[in-house]
Amino acid sequence: MSTPSILISGASIAGPAAASWLAAAGWDVTVVERFDHLRDEGQNVDIRGIGREVIRRMGLEDAVRAHHTRETGQAFVDEDGRAYASFPAGTDDTDSSPTAELEILRGQLARLLYDHSANSAEYLFGDQIVDLHDDGQGVDVRFAHGPGRRFDAVVIAEGTRSRTRDLVFPDARVDELGLLAAYFTIPRTAADDRQWRIFFGGRGRLVHLRPDNVGTTRAMLSMYTDARGLDRLDRDGIVTVLRATYGDLGWETPRILAALDDAPLYVDQIAQVRLPTWHRGRVAVLGDAAWCAGPFGTGTTSALAGAYVLAGELGATPDDVPAAFARYESILRPQTDRALDFVPRNGHPRVEWHRRLLRAGLRVAAGPIGGALARIGVFDPSLPVDTVELPRYPMPAPVAV
Repeated sequence: MSTPSILISGASIAGPAAASWLAAAGWDVTVVERFDHLRDEGQNVDIRGIGREVIRRMGLEDAVRAHHTRETGQAFVDEDGRAYASFPAGTDDTDSSPTAELEILRGQLARLLYDHSANSAEYLFGDQIVDLHDDGQGVDVRFAHGPGRRFDAVVIAEGTRSRTRDLVFPDARVDELGLLAAYFTIPRTAADDRQWRIFFGGRGRLVHLRPDNVGTTRAMLSMYTDARGLDRLDRDGIVTVLRATYGDLGWETPRILAALDDAPLYVDQIAQVRLPTWHRGRVAVLGDAAWCAGPFGTGTTSALAGAYVLAGELGATPDDVPAAFARYESILRPQTDRALDFVPRNGHPRVEWHRRLLRAGLRVAAGPIGGALARIGVFDPSLPVDTVELPRYPMPAPVAV
């Protein structure tokens, strides 16, 4: 019997994680990535709950911990930088504190997963899928640059607005949340501590500063806006918008705006993805392309868990790909459906009374009353990171060669 082959489109988190597990399960794995290099940029991501368990089973927990950003918690500050509500980092992998017990930069996690899979999977950088044809026995794939190839299965592990997904799942629903986030890396100063500091600037605007483990500071400007398409502006256009929108704010905002000319910049118009099914025939979607819930602490966990379950099910029945995809979806759906419902709706106050009310509520939540309510279950901010139990599959843990 020949070795089954699979193509994964996307080399961020879910794609390389799935590549490792699928190679361990006996599949011939190819990963295509439209960028011509591994993207090492990115801000903090959480690894919690079942995502952390996947990392353990891969033998990568110590490596991930070695790249911990060392963020100690979250503090909400006024325009003079004084904290009025603080929350410490989590103490274990299921703690729902805003700062997880284990935080890592997205690019560093992507690099660890790539390195773990690079010797067992073929990577095609600088190319992308332009057409797919599933004839029931296999999938013929046409690439933008390389020669066409045939695979037994295809997994689309791209982003929220995946164009490849639209070739197979034109009914994907992308729900705009009205949030825009601009991420930067700026020089660290002596005033920067190890906390994730947040300033409510009013009119739907927030300013964030977070520590990293490479000697710089990660900044984010997030805002609630009715405008759409801002993420499609060129760099000069988005810098102009950000300076016009945030130019009147205090705290560290002038420093962040001054750094925009030279700072690495990424902009995301935040949306959720909802699909009636994650698989059609021999093609499936994974990660944000399937179930993006937004940047609320569940994305990386679900991506890692999804990669593991998908590989485990394909490894169990490589001769029945559609059935394996169906089982993958039935196992993981409860996790991602809960994550899609976990959306902080009031985190970007647009009017002054709302901002004052939110600040007062944070003071209570951070104090003794909030702690007591959480202990007796009246106030439960738990993230949906352990909704499902990970199966144990009869496949060896992937080992980097």
